[in-house]
Amino acid sequence: MKFERRINMNVDNPLYENQMISVDIVTFTIENGLVKVLLVKRKEKPYSEGWSLPGGRCYNNETMEYAASRELKEKTGLEDLYLKQFGVFSEPKRDIRFRNISIAYLALIDNNKVKVFQQTSKTLDAKWENVQSITNLAFDHNEILAKAVQNLRQEIVKSNIVKFIMPDAFTLPELQNVYEIILDKKFDRRNFRKKFLDLGLIVTTGEKKETVRYRKPNFYKFIDDIDQKETEIF
Repeated sequence: MKFERRINMNVDNPLYENQMISVDIVTFTIENGLVKVLLVKRKEKPYSEGWSLPGGRCYNNETMEYAASRELKEKTGLEDLYLKQFGVFSEPKRDIRFRNISIAYLALIDNNKVKVFQQTSKTLDAKWENVQSITNLAFDHNEILAKAVQNLRQEIVKSNIVKFIMPDAFTLPELQNVYEIILDKKFDRRNFRKKFLDLGLIVTTGEKKETVRYRKPNFYKFIDDIDQKETEIF
């Protein structure tokens, strides 16, 4: 790629005018056997009454991570989620109003902990939508969502970030089910059990799940002092 040399680096140079850095957050959960993402209905133009990912501008006194957390809370009510930056989207015309560079974040939450504002000062509604059925989001948010799904699938097989989408206590079949839903593939039950127990990421809670079956499955939990461990899970 050939770069054109810029001679005038003065801040008054029109090349620097009308530029903004923003954040967009792709929040995933698992509900009824589906990977779902959080969307908000926009109140303001452009794309008023259209669906988009929650997000907004980063202020001068904020880090990108803080801006992502703040925007997610302001637009949806969610806070204290796992957040990780996964991409930069800088197509010059991605926003018709001005030059808008988006820093995209991946967020995960256990469906049992979900509580979302239905309306805020800048949104008309919010909903969890099946990733497979989403079309025509505002701006380039379809592209951002596609990259987020790809990133989630990459991360879930090399780290234990799945802990952020699981309940505090779960059975091994429930854990396997989440992996199968996200990766869209099946695992052998015995191999999955042996592999995950050998990794040393989870321990039994000492309790069993009440079930009509003769053999009640153990509840497990992720080890508290293991945060985001980089490991080859599959």
